[in-house]
Amino acid sequence: MVVKAALAKTKPIAGPIAFMRGLTFPGGQQPVIRGAGVYLRYPRAADYPVWAKLRGDSREFLRPWEPVWADDELTRGAFRRRIKRYQKETRLDSAYVFFVLRESDDALLGGMTLSNVRRGVTQCCTLGYWIGAKFARQGYMTAALKALVPFIFKTLGLHRIEAACLTDNDASRQLLTRTGFRQEGLARRYLLINGQWADHLLFALLKEEAQLG
Repeated sequence: MVVKAALAKTKPIAGPIAFMRGLTFPGGQQPVIRGAGVYLRYPRAADYPVWAKLRGDSREFLRPWEPVWADDELTRGAFRRRIKRYQKETRLDSAYVFFVLRESDDALLGGMTLSNVRRGVTQCCTLGYWIGAKFARQGYMTAALKALVPFIFKTLGLHRIEAACLTDNDASRQLLTRTGFRQEGLARRYLLINGQWADHLLFALLKEEAQLG
């Protein structure tokens, strides 16, 4: 993982007070996380057209793995509200949302979310992710997650990353195990996915188990 050159000299700050105004660097710069052929950055309002097209084109592909979409899911207004929520959550150090883009042409590939950030004695977050149908099974999410893990542990100063996937989501399970996550159990009827309360496999990765480079 490489944080963009202008940001790389910034020392990680692990304490909760340091994140009360959200994660930014000197001069108001935001993190850009670079991996093998991909990079991750915060979503922007200007991303709406490509985001809406990718999500719309991928609707049937994503349907089995996500909550039921709202009627206005792909509207500009809903996206604007989404961006405002992301910004608020980042300021509060409760969640961090990244879009994943291809380095060669800046194509939007998908997204990764660090939600439910807990500080204090826990120092943990929950990982979520999605990818557009035409980019699936090409190694992009593996590259993105491998880049994001050191950022979570070194820059955010967390100790544990948790993730969950549907029991029949082989691609997600393989992504997590490839990047060092260990399966810890089964949560019955854990999340409301595609209109149904579904069982999920629970995974976690600890800082001392991760390859941080």
